[in-house]
Amino acid sequence: MTSGDGATWRVARFPDRGTQRVKGVWRLDPHGRHPWDKSQYCAGKRYLLSDDVLHLAPDSGNGVWVRTTAGVSHIELVSMTLEEKAAHFEERIRLRHTRHGFVADSHLSTPGDLATSRAVSTDNDGLWTAIYATAECFRFAVTRSPQALERARLTTEAVLHLERVTGRAGYPARSYIVPGEPRPADGTWHWTPDGKILWKSDTSSDELVGHYFLFAIAHDLLEDAELKSKISATVRRITDHILGHRLQLTDIHGQPTYWGRWSKEYFASERGKGDAPLNALEILSFLKVAHHITGEERYEAEYRRLAVTEGYAAITARLDELREEVNYSDEELAMLPFYILFRYERDEALLATYRSALGQWWRNIAREANPLWTIIYSTTGARVDFTDSFRTLFRIPMDLRQWTVENSHRTDIDWEPEADRHGRRQARTLLAPDERPVMKWNGNPFRTEGGNGGRSEDDGAFFLLPYWMGRYHGVGLR
Repeated sequence: MTSGDGATWRVARFPDRGTQRVKGVWRLDPHGRHPWDKSQYCAGKRYLLSDDVLHLAPDSGNGVWVRTTAGVSHIELVSMTLEEKAAHFEERIRLRHTRHGFVADSHLSTPGDLATSRAVSTDNDGLWTAIYATAECFRFAVTRSPQALERARLTTEAVLHLERVTGRAGYPARSYIVPGEPRPADGTWHWTPDGKILWKSDTSSDELVGHYFLFAIAHDLLEDAELKSKISATVRRITDHILGHRLQLTDIHGQPTYWGRWSKEYFASERGKGDAPLNALEILSFLKVAHHITGEERYEAEYRRLAVTEGYAAITARLDELREEVNYSDEELAMLPFYILFRYERDEALLATYRSALGQWWRNIAREANPLWTIIYSTTGARVDFTDSFRTLFRIPMDLRQWTVENSHRTDIDWEPEADRHGRRQARTLLAPDERPVMKWNGNPFRTEGGNGGRSEDDGAFFLLPYWMGRYHGVGLR
């Protein structure tokens, strides 16, 4: 069946125990300029009521009507700019993903039914909110939108409050809830003395990476003297906490959190050896932000002591030697600090070391077509081709419900012989984002299976940050 744009729609059939099992539909476009456009696979409830397809019929445009054993579905191809897409994502966050100023996941009590959405606490509320807040900072810098400024202020205040709520100077919570909200089953939780807030402890480096990243950009781009003063005071408290506790983040009992460790003693331990290149990068970026925001030379002095005298800069460039596994979450925790260091560092010798370190991370990242990491990489002076990473932005699905996605039956995928760090099968072929499970940038883009049957919806801030950062840096996005 041929649609109005000349593409052919076909029922997808795959070998299944000697039969040809129907499982979704293909869109085949001989004029597509990219492999993702030449063939697109549509299956699962992101697209169809059932993968058991009975009949196809063209619509009046470029899409298709699909009759399945469970009813009729309509796959529609709508032309829009990335800016128009960003507006849709903004509206989704406003409608279903705000909680105490945080940007949060939403759970759907009835799978797939957005009317049953409820925003919930997650393990990394601070990090995910920081991703959105930073996107709004860039959006404001590009557009001067009062709405962007207001949303940047609101979400930055929410991240700042995570440090105030614990009652321990310099120690941010992961998240918090109030009476009446569901409490997640995992983690360590503490009540505030007045019993009005229950906050989550054992805060990780993930949170601090997000916080410092946001604080740096908000300080630079937002026109709000009062907010900048709060950011400066908070950065001072967190940084002094880490420096005052032997380069550790310590909880209300004075014990280091599991992931909040940046000392050479930790790097020398069996558990910390593989973390050393990443964690050295993190702490150096924290100190660079602290000096930039507060102007206090003691932070620059400590940065130089660690980077040069203690050899932390050199440690950042030992990834190939010390890395024990590919961890896509670690890529996020590396690339945000790299952005900070290349934004503020002026020492050419240190920059040369950081370029060497970044090159080791980039060897795996380069194959991911990740727009955020590609834009950050370009800000270091590296020459990059944005074509594939920008195509990723276009192909991130509009529907971010966590529908179950299955691709293991496909015969067009080249598979890796080794499982990923979680023991899951992974592909060598990079599928388009709208053919694989919904995931943030800390997920493995080569994982082809996932989802939870439509029981939750992602907020989509992972799209907004590279889009507005790219606009800010003038890399050709519109």
